[in-house]
Amino acid sequence: MRRQSVDSAVDRFDRWVRNEFVDLNTRLEEGYFEAGGDLVPGRPDLEEARRTLTADGARLIARIAADGRVPADAHERYRLLGAVGFHLAACRRHGTDGAGPGGGSGPGGGSGGPLTAAWSLANLLGASLGVAPRYVFAHQSLHNLSVRGALHTFTRLDDEHLFVTVNGLAALAYRRAAEALRVIPAMGVSNPMAGYPLENARSALGDVLGFNRRLAETLDADRFRLNIRPYFQSHRVGGTEYRGANAGDFAAINEIDLLLGLCRADDPFYQGVLAEKRPYVPPGDQAALSAAVTARPLLDAFLHEASEGPVGPWLRRNAELFLDVCRAHGAAYAFHHHRLVRPFLEEPARPARHLPGESRGPVTAGGSPLDAVIAVLGRLSDLRAARTRPGTAGARAHLDRLRELLAAGP
Repeated sequence: MRRQSVDSAVDRFDRWVRNEFVDLNTRLEEGYFEAGGDLVPGRPDLEEARRTLTADGARLIARIAADGRVPADAHERYRLLGAVGFHLAACRRHGTDGAGPGGGSGPGGGSGGPLTAAWSLANLLGASLGVAPRYVFAHQSLHNLSVRGALHTFTRLDDEHLFVTVNGLAALAYRRAAEALRVIPAMGVSNPMAGYPLENARSALGDVLGFNRRLAETLDADRFRLNIRPYFQSHRVGGTEYRGANAGDFAAINEIDLLLGLCRADDPFYQGVLAEKRPYVPPGDQAALSAAVTARPLLDAFLHEASEGPVGPWLRRNAELFLDVCRAHGAAYAFHHHRLVRPFLEEPARPARHLPGESRGPVTAGGSPLDAVIAVLGRLSDLRAARTRPGTAGARAHLDRLRELLAAGP
């Protein structure tokens, strides 16, 4: 009987997140967009929607937390963590968690506020899974259980659905490329069968570029900045601020970096990237990250075989495919950086008609200054594209050496 009460409380919360929660957020975002501002204080209808969203979600989560149990299945716990995180992220977005501008000591503020139960449950779930106690992009995409065709979303806005699904498809394509590359070290780079996974990886990375182009061409920049991106900002869980969600928080892209040899596990900069990212990837991805760190880069294997003696036909064919995969990886990420990251984060949104004086500035997923975030992403873009940059341990010289060995012939 006790177990049934927990399941019922979780089910009721899930139904609320899929229905009333989405309706309230959509109403608020349409109000913000119409006013051309962020939060738009002084409108009773919006104030009431913010209070209702915060209080109703907190009450439903408190019923789950009061039982003192969590689902036994790890996948169910991860989904529940995402749902609780959705509510906490929405409270931060709407300034009702006591931390954002206008929050003050409002409905969610203080250790005794109604968000305390949500913080406690999020911390319990995160500790049980070994992940950060907040929602991440995986909760919106690959770990988002569809019910009658409907996903967990913050709003019913078409642009949010576009952003989540197309980025989710890109994550699946990256995963397909990583899975293809994983099998090659055990086969050997001159293996006649190695060309097949290399072709699969090249095709998958071409799909990533295609999905990025689709986003660049169809996602409305103003809608993204004003009504979607704010849910990705950092938020508090208890006394700790956790950085925001990022659509790249999966292991696959880093597996590709390391398996190809475009990035190196002994590079202090890249070590920092992996260490910062690890708590925000899904539990299963953490093992994949660890395995990629110790795997021998394919670039090293190709250079070793090509320099040891005559370049046979299978080694040549596979090496040329490998170079194609490197180019495809660099092209997909460079496009993402220059056509999505920079325009959608750096360029100013449409002029606001009446922004509130306390309105927040530019939002970044990590809560870091925007120029610092762009600098890190720019350095990653150069590594993945094998562009030479002073002070960066890039792969350009090694790739050029491989091309020289191939050009020298048998």
